[in-house]
Amino acid sequence: MSTQITLKQINKLAIPALISGVSEPILSLTDAAIIGNMDYEATTSLAAVGIVGTFFSMLIWVLGQTRSAISSIVSQYVGADQLDAVKNLPAQAIFIITALSLVIIGITYPFSAQIFKLYNASGDILNYSVAYYQIRVFGFPFTLFTIAVFGTFRGLQNTYFPMLIAIVGAAANIVLDFAFVYGIEGLIPAMHIKGAAYASVLAQVIMALLSAFYLLKKTDIPLLIKLPFNTEMKRFVTMIAHLFIRTLALNLALYLATSFATKYGENYIAAYTIGINLWFLGAFLIDGYASAGNILSGKLYGAKDYKNLIELSNKLIKYGILVGLIISVTGAIFYYQIGRVFSNDKEVLNEFYNIFWIILAMQPLCALAFIFDGVFKGLGRMKYLRNVLLFSTLVVFVPIIFWTDSLDYKLYGIFVAFTFWMIARGLPLIIKFRKTFKSLAENA
Repeated sequence: MSTQITLKQINKLAIPALISGVSEPILSLTDAAIIGNMDYEATTSLAAVGIVGTFFSMLIWVLGQTRSAISSIVSQYVGADQLDAVKNLPAQAIFIITALSLVIIGITYPFSAQIFKLYNASGDILNYSVAYYQIRVFGFPFTLFTIAVFGTFRGLQNTYFPMLIAIVGAAANIVLDFAFVYGIEGLIPAMHIKGAAYASVLAQVIMALLSAFYLLKKTDIPLLIKLPFNTEMKRFVTMIAHLFIRTLALNLALYLATSFATKYGENYIAAYTIGINLWFLGAFLIDGYASAGNILSGKLYGAKDYKNLIELSNKLIKYGILVGLIISVTGAIFYYQIGRVFSNDKEVLNEFYNIFWIILAMQPLCALAFIFDGVFKGLGRMKYLRNVLLFSTLVVFVPIIFWTDSLDYKLYGIFVAFTFWMIARGLPLIIKFRKTFKSLAENA
């Protein structure tokens, strides 16, 4: 059977993955938009959502790496036509990561105030951050469960069911946000920022239930844990360890950015919240093609089809840059309308408009970095990904953000640091990939 990769095959995986990938930033953006337009403490609440969103994203990214590890292993076995050998691995991985999430809840819940003080939160912003987090954190196990199931589907070369699940979850979150934040007269009281947290938790529960249903009904992968552990569990844990360290470095960058923005004042952290959530949205839109790269590179690598692996990378570069440019141009066209969706505070909007152009300009650069992130995850080269992110964070991002802070560039400095961070993340991956697989393809 030919393994040649066509645009149709890439889009068949990338477009559903793109749609499902935006579910998490849409949850955060929905919270930000609805909360930012409240009549009561809107700017303070928006700042709190931004701080909690950064910390919550860190938790998801640290423990949600199961998706990449499961997808990598399963897709490689699909490529080698040996899927039966790893059928029991997803259930074991899901159990481990979900159990760990309960430990995280037990540790972070009682110390949430201390955690958000590390982000320079104080006063009402701190109080709202704690109230929002202590509700939303209970959706964490359901989020990780869903992420792990999505990884299994990706390994099976299927992004359609995750897309359906994500659409339902995002739609549910939007409806519940309006109902719980603003209230429904005579039926549901207005709960403001707490209502947004309850909406997110319920949406995550819905997604987890749908994930279990589709996995059991549409695949042969069981959710019942069977021992002994799969022989690939050691490689799975090693991948997770590398990705864990990598994600800590990633979140160091996000922590510093959020901490500095909070230090600059309420209007700055509110504007940063809008900006970083839109940056996340762009990242997840591009992630559709990164996911296709993850899925297909794992399959081609498992089949030792290096020629088509190189061809896949060439196509993904073109499509990724195109998507990045489309995001940039669309954002430029609706520049001021986008800001007004999230806030009606003129001072917040002024700070946001000052830096939104940087976010838009970096989108093609982000495309290259994210796509090759996905390809290397599909190849199982997690150690190299770890080293690249450690370098780009510690040697590039950290010095730049402290330097720009000393120059009092405020949000300008933060997003300039992010831009150079993305360049330092993407270029080494492209060079390493071409150097490794071009010779293998020529000798195949």
